[in-house]
Amino acid sequence: MSSGRTTGTADGGISFWYAKEGIPVPREPLPGDSTADVCIVGGGYTGLWAAYYLKKAVPFLNITVLEAKFCGYGASGRNGGWLYNGVAGRDRYAKLHGHDAAVRLQRAMNDTVREVTDVTEAEGIDADIHRGGVLEVAYTPAQLARLKDFHSVEIAFGESDRVLRGARETAERIRVAGVVGSSWTPHGARLHPVKLVKGLAAAVEALGVTVHESTPVTEIRPKHAVTPYGTVRAPYVLRCTEGFTAGIKGHRRTWLPMNSSMIVTEPLSDALWETIGWDGRETLGDMAHAYMYAQRTADGRIALGGRGVPYRFGSKTDNDGRTQPATVQALRDLLVRFFPTTAGVHVDHAWSGVLGVPRDWCATVTLDRSTGLGWAGGYVGSGVATSNLAARTLRDLIQQDSGQAGPTELTALPWVNHKVRGWEPEPLRWLGVHGMYAAYRAADRREAASFRATTDPLARAADRIAGRH
Repeated sequence: MSSGRTTGTADGGISFWYAKEGIPVPREPLPGDSTADVCIVGGGYTGLWAAYYLKKAVPFLNITVLEAKFCGYGASGRNGGWLYNGVAGRDRYAKLHGHDAAVRLQRAMNDTVREVTDVTEAEGIDADIHRGGVLEVAYTPAQLARLKDFHSVEIAFGESDRVLRGARETAERIRVAGVVGSSWTPHGARLHPVKLVKGLAAAVEALGVTVHESTPVTEIRPKHAVTPYGTVRAPYVLRCTEGFTAGIKGHRRTWLPMNSSMIVTEPLSDALWETIGWDGRETLGDMAHAYMYAQRTADGRIALGGRGVPYRFGSKTDNDGRTQPATVQALRDLLVRFFPTTAGVHVDHAWSGVLGVPRDWCATVTLDRSTGLGWAGGYVGSGVATSNLAARTLRDLIQQDSGQAGPTELTALPWVNHKVRGWEPEPLRWLGVHGMYAAYRAADRREAASFRATTDPLARAADRIAGRH
């Protein structure tokens, strides 16, 4: 397989999205001890959406957002730009709370895609959103079998508008080499992550929310968010730190910071796009165990991501998105495997970031009424849309707790107040995560080398060990 051109590829610098938009001018850090009605820890999508919806619902609330670096430094400024209706843990919630409860959660996620696009339009946020839906493809017999099962399950959870396509019909939309089928849902859109997070930060400030950057929170306890510059005291303190949660005192094993890496090409020529198709600008994924995700950007590039080094020992996070050369090359090879005509295309930028993974792989929203502590996250890679639903749910939980409103449809969703045990201590979690992804990659290779239409036993074993099913 051609390795393509990676010489001169920019590495890190947070992400390509920031390379295009520029690092924002920093907001002032916390000037000292202060008080608020609600203190939000984390200036990513979850924290900013929570501030937005709380302030819109109760304009007189004094809300303070504390961000360790700058708004969007984490996954919100590095992700693949998939605004879609996937939610981590739905199948488990169906087992715990019944099928109908999981259907309500799925329908809420379907509606969330429209909610995000509606709010961005109302607030004048141009985030390059294009509602082309989500296309997930199969290119081996085993992947096709999983795709058909996946499609049937999604329909059973209420996606009556999902479409199953064969090889020819899929190729008419996007020409992935060797494609044998696909499943498409309209509940998805492509966007520019940094344009969205910058627009959200500006919108919450315009509403009167106080945002302090360069202010790491080292400890959260009831009614207190502790930083090196002072402590914010508030009846409600919301932890919205996703993949960086392990850096807060007492949370080393709460959520595992799973690493994900991306590359983006130079702009492709019109002639090259003719060989690929992709006129619908769908977000693109596959049914591999070590899956990929991609989008056709507004300026005509391909941005593609997947797992590189999946986890750093001791729940450490990366240094401003720097990515190992071997990971860049692996993603480059994957790009050419999907689209052979890109073999000569230059990779302009590579970067990495972390996402939050709970031990049972279930996204959650919680408000402890006895302490006023709340949190949301554990999105396992589907946080662009899920963070919006989580933030609206936090709003409703706070309004319910403070007596400003009663229960709502969102506060009754099955992920509310879900409890999960912590991850194992080191070196067990490092060994487990690396072993799991080694098994997934081996399973993908074995499935590609054979023509069996069944999932490789290695992948099934990895799923059981990981607790994903």
